[in-house]
Amino acid sequence: MTRLLAFLPVILFAFVATGLMLGLGRDPRALPSALINQPMPAFSLTPVRESDVPFTRDDLNGEVALVNVFASWCGPCRIEHPMLIDLARNQGVRVHGIDWKETPEAGRLYLAQAGDPYTRVGSDQSGRFALDLGVTGAPETFIIDRAGRIRFKQVGPITQEIWDNTIAPIIAEIESEP
Repeated sequence: MTRLLAFLPVILFAFVATGLMLGLGRDPRALPSALINQPMPAFSLTPVRESDVPFTRDDLNGEVALVNVFASWCGPCRIEHPMLIDLARNQGVRVHGIDWKETPEAGRLYLAQAGDPYTRVGSDQSGRFALDLGVTGAPETFIIDRAGRIRFKQVGPITQEIWDNTIAPIIAEIESEP
């Protein structure tokens, strides 16, 4: 019994070292989402544009689309914004927006100044819907398939490299599905 007690620190060290080694192999930027391959939660958001009707889950059915969570006060969102404009205008990508934790007026002013890449854009002033999506900070972008299921979650700004190497191939794969 005393021999077993003598080896107990070595055994505990081996368990801790193994756990640390496994943890070091993971990407700390990768945030798994429990919603991948699940239907987009039901929602109805106040329109940011005065001429629009509420933005709902039904607006996402039938086409592959991006849903981008943004805010005018978000620095990385401002960096990402020209990329979203290019995707919508020049590459034909359907982009929807969720204006997070600010008034529709603030979102409307931002889009008037920075440009508006969104097919539909709703205001999540309380942040409740973003919480349902598991949003931890803006910007975050979701790829939605034709059936309204979340297929991918991008945390952080979409750059050209992320578009080319990650998002565009996923969209192409989804679009090729029967």
